[in-house]
Amino acid sequence: MFSLWNAVLSESLLGYISWSLYHALPPMIYYFPLQTLALTGLEVFAFAFFSPIFLIIGPFWRLANNKYILALLRLTMVGSLASYQAPNASIRLFVLAAGVSSSLLVQTVTWWSGNSLQRFIRIWGFMLGKIMLLVLRIWYTSLNPVWSSQTANTVMLTLGFIAAVERIYSGGDKRKQEANKTGNAVRETVSHPRWLLSGIAFGSLMFLTLWIFGEVSLVSRWAVSGHPHTGPDPNPYGGTVLLSLAHGLMLSFWSWSSVTSFSWFLVGLASSAGLLYLHTWSAAVAGNVLAVFTMCVWPQLAGRFVSCLHPGKAMSTAMFAYVLELFFCVWCTAYKFVPGGIYARESSHLLLGFIMLCIGVDFLTGPKKDLSSIFEVKSNQKPLFKKSKSYVKLLLWLFVGVGLLGLGLRYKTYQKKLGQGVPKRDFSAMIWPFRFAYDNEGWSNLEGSANLLNQTGADFITIIESDASKPFIGNNDPTMWLGERLGFYTDFGPSTRDHTWGIMALSRYPIVKSTHHLLPSPEGEIAPAISMTVNFTGKLVDFVVAHFGNEEEDLDRKLQAIAVSNLLKTSSKQVVFLGYITSAPGSRDYTELIKNGNVQDIDSTDRDRWCSYIMYRGVIRLGYARISHAGLSDSEVQMAKFRIPDHSDSYVDNDRIVIDPSQVPEDIHFNPRFGSYKDGHNYEHIHHFHMSTPKYFKQAN
Repeated sequence: MFSLWNAVLSESLLGYISWSLYHALPPMIYYFPLQTLALTGLEVFAFAFFSPIFLIIGPFWRLANNKYILALLRLTMVGSLASYQAPNASIRLFVLAAGVSSSLLVQTVTWWSGNSLQRFIRIWGFMLGKIMLLVLRIWYTSLNPVWSSQTANTVMLTLGFIAAVERIYSGGDKRKQEANKTGNAVRETVSHPRWLLSGIAFGSLMFLTLWIFGEVSLVSRWAVSGHPHTGPDPNPYGGTVLLSLAHGLMLSFWSWSSVTSFSWFLVGLASSAGLLYLHTWSAAVAGNVLAVFTMCVWPQLAGRFVSCLHPGKAMSTAMFAYVLELFFCVWCTAYKFVPGGIYARESSHLLLGFIMLCIGVDFLTGPKKDLSSIFEVKSNQKPLFKKSKSYVKLLLWLFVGVGLLGLGLRYKTYQKKLGQGVPKRDFSAMIWPFRFAYDNEGWSNLEGSANLLNQTGADFITIIESDASKPFIGNNDPTMWLGERLGFYTDFGPSTRDHTWGIMALSRYPIVKSTHHLLPSPEGEIAPAISMTVNFTGKLVDFVVAHFGNEEEDLDRKLQAIAVSNLLKTSSKQVVFLGYITSAPGSRDYTELIKNGNVQDIDSTDRDRWCSYIMYRGVIRLGYARISHAGLSDSEVQMAKFRIPDHSDSYVDNDRIVIDPSQVPEDIHFNPRFGSYKDGHNYEHIHHFHMSTPKYFKQAN
């Protein structure tokens, strides 16, 4: 039985690698238009998902079934993990695309070839690989270790090659020629010719699993609202999503009647609507029910899928549905930068409805059997199937246990870090558009971001363009990652389902309350904002953070400036604004915020700004700095230091600017690690003060 256990382990690891490749290619493609805010032509690499179309051609099918070619494809699939260590983004994209193509060819050939037991283990290995991916992302705080650490990447490469070689030499790929023929393999199943319906359903199921369950924190981010009623925090409540997915797989071992199947589909349909339209805990419960439904139908739909008579057509159709839905997901949010985007604007409800319809039709019209029952199991193989099921269940719950342990340890560590801000009157605030944590070379660089944020010493941080929970950005959670790494309280908003690029707020001090806003955006992309109150050890300060629309959307920016000025006007006496407003100093929108919002610019003499601004009311300004991005993003960091006055009704603000730090107390100096005062841009590849900063403020004599 050791060989059976070995097969389940190897196929699960190879399944994890396949899922990792499928997750990684869309963000890598998206990285390039992210630089230009327009399509680049490199979107053509999405055709890597269509490699199974070649298997429709008889000679290609026979070639792919050759044991040497199949071994080469396996090794190429695993070897493409090394794309993480590529010298530049273009090479990485090419290697990733080759890996995805090879993985899909291997998947198609092996799922339709060999005996029933081999195919059963391969399909379950792919599903367990998905659970393994989620568990590893828990331990790496929403990141996939193979794409976030050179060491982890090397380890996975090594283990992947071992698993691939084991599969090649164990007999898994040493089949007699007749066993390679599609007809023989399909005859061992309850075959059916409806490859089109099964293909669309399977591709839709794969995309649903990527979109909403690509990471256990995603359901929380769909359900999130403002403080104090935020809904379930992704840590530890992401564990309920993991448990729901596992219970869904366990339910799949049951046989379903037609009435039960129809009722269960209605529950799944209702839960998908609940995730879209309910709020906080109600939406999260709906998301967990949807997780159970999704994984429950996986084995049945996969079994029907591999029962199709035409493997090349079935897998090509599945990937066509998968890629089409992925692009539609991009169009829903990035509609301003893509052709025909206006027709897909904010249409996630249509996408989710279509996916559930495709899954439902295939689920309800097929045989109500579990995966092993779909195969015509010979009597001498039944004990092996029974043993395989036991191993699958054992490995599943082993993964779940490891995942829950990871969440528990992370939660305990995070709670110890929170609430350690010392009582003080002075605080610093910063704003940074960090473009989903992708550096200018195309690699996710949260580690570098955390180091930079830590070095600034900021007490309150807002990060623009931070919602990376979308499948084409990475399906990860930078807010949770940075919050846990820095030991800061967090606010993520608005909800992922609201189609914004997201705002993250990190605070060394507790967030008392917050409200998420969708600013008026009749023409362009939805602009987000958050208004909140932070408790600086007994002293309450309001913050308003916002990300306005693009320069081209004049009406949007006008309405957004009015909306934010109203938020500022109705805030408390002490408020700080940190915003990305794509307007010059003195412009209409800038003036709207200053005059109607009743705030002051941190430095009205700084005329060389365009995007990021810091404004305030009711606090005393102490310092202002701009720090170059050094390739970590495409935008600089701006930060300011303030003092909370003892008496908000009677205080004098600092009105004199000095650039010599010796003229102000040392405790309000910015970190000298960023150098000293510098005029103009800093083009060196290091984080450094620039643009005539840092500046300090004191009272005129």
